[in-house]
Amino acid sequence: MSTTVTPPKKVNRVGLEILNYKGAKTTLCAGCGHNSISERIIECFYELGVDPWRVGKFSGIGCSSKSPAYFLNMSHGFNSVHGRMPSVATGAVLANRNILGLGVTGDGDTASIGIGQFMHLVRRNLPMIYIIEDNGVYGLTKGQFSATADLGSKLKTGVINDLPPFDCCALALKWGATFVARSFSGDKRQLQTILKTAIAHDGLSVIDVVSPCVTFNDHDGSTKSYSYMKEHESMLHELDFVPFYEDIAVEIPEGEVRDVEMHDGSHLRIRKLHRDYDPTNRLAALAAIEEAEKQHEVLTGVLYVNTEKPNFLELLHLAEEPLATLPESKVRPPQAALDEIMEELR
Repeated sequence: MSTTVTPPKKVNRVGLEILNYKGAKTTLCAGCGHNSISERIIECFYELGVDPWRVGKFSGIGCSSKSPAYFLNMSHGFNSVHGRMPSVATGAVLANRNILGLGVTGDGDTASIGIGQFMHLVRRNLPMIYIIEDNGVYGLTKGQFSATADLGSKLKTGVINDLPPFDCCALALKWGATFVARSFSGDKRQLQTILKTAIAHDGLSVIDVVSPCVTFNDHDGSTKSYSYMKEHESMLHELDFVPFYEDIAVEIPEGEVRDVEMHDGSHLRIRKLHRDYDPTNRLAALAAIEEAEKQHEVLTGVLYVNTEKPNFLELLHLAEEPLATLPESKVRPPQAALDEIMEELR
């Protein structure tokens, strides 16, 4: 009598299958770069063993803001008004500091209607991951140029963009983000490493991912198409990420290597290739972006990381317990304090 032996299910370090990190079936266009980003998010959170119910997903409006439905279906989620995701995320993270905030947004949601909110999120250094799915167009409204579209790029209709773009990485570098990176949705290995590092970082991680729109912005003349990115991507360095719960011992090939230790003990390992690049030098990062723009290159990799600057929760001296769980006796001022305030107003 033969018996069929069911092979054990593959689980991560917290005992969950990769199925526990997936979401609904995507409704985005086939081949959309946003779907590749969703797949990388699923893989990274699964491989690092992050409890999905500890994650708070936040988004605004746009094709990119639909994508949180396609990953981490066991997590919390809030789909906010167009351009207002940062304030909703700030409120949630302040109310419960144990939440791992994950914002997924687009170039319109960030660099147009939401640029004011984005800049205040940056200057506060709120501890969360902020992914910009950047395709240079407004996909939901038939492909007009967004504020990140490069000068001289061309729409399918033949219209040429005559306005200079916002560079979201440059804005984040200038005003306070402590982890800034750019990647390409078609570069699986690089994007995985960057995402894993952002998960470990204790501060605002801004990741600008060039994510081609296959319907409106993947043609000759577009500077955010797959072909343009393949031809013009300039990688700063080769990246590797070593989780804090694994031995930091690898075979190091020839060439100089720089280790950047994250707050939780994880390491971002950067192998320097064509240039002597220091990812802890903010001014050098800004200069590198400027130089790449002059060369018509798209600079990808970890542009900047700072593990010393306090985040917004530390600046506010918040209690270790989530504010949402504190009893009324701790969050409501006593009557004597209220009386004192009223007396001062007389």
